[in-house]
Amino acid sequence: MGLNLIEWETYFDKPMRIMEKNRRNQCRKRGGFTLLEVMIVLFILITLAAMAIVAVQGTRNEASKRAAFTYVKLLDSAVKRYEIDMGRPPESLADLQNAPDPKGGWGGPYIEDTANPLDPWGSPYQYAVPGTRTSRGYEIWSFGPDRTSGTDDDIGSWMSRYDE
Repeated sequence: MGLNLIEWETYFDKPMRIMEKNRRNQCRKRGGFTLLEVMIVLFILITLAAMAIVAVQGTRNEASKRAAFTYVKLLDSAVKRYEIDMGRPPESLADLQNAPDPKGGWGGPYIEDTANPLDPWGSPYQYAVPGTRTSRGYEIWSFGPDRTSGTDDDIGSWMSRYDE
């Protein structure tokens, strides 16, 4: 009634070989990703990257506007100090670094930058005497991101805040 050793091995060996073969086939079938899976992951990554770029670009533009406004206010302060010392506003921004009249009460240099510094967009800051937008007698401004004077994105000493 019992199985001898050879029959026993044959009886259990065949199902074991079948199970092992099935396992190997399953491993081969799931060895990689399908084209659809790769495309879905790629689409998700590209979408996330685009969203990040838009967010960073907006922050960068805002930071550039703040930097330009801050530097306009710094130049405005230097012009005011010059005006206190000399009794009149300077003829140009270069006068803030170099004494225009050796006999005057020039107490500069009033700025440590170049005679005509550049705004965050690579354009020189503008200075006009007399000014037309303020009653102070002068104006300082940046052309802003569009690099064109007289547009809404100009950033100037007449502004009380940078986002006006």
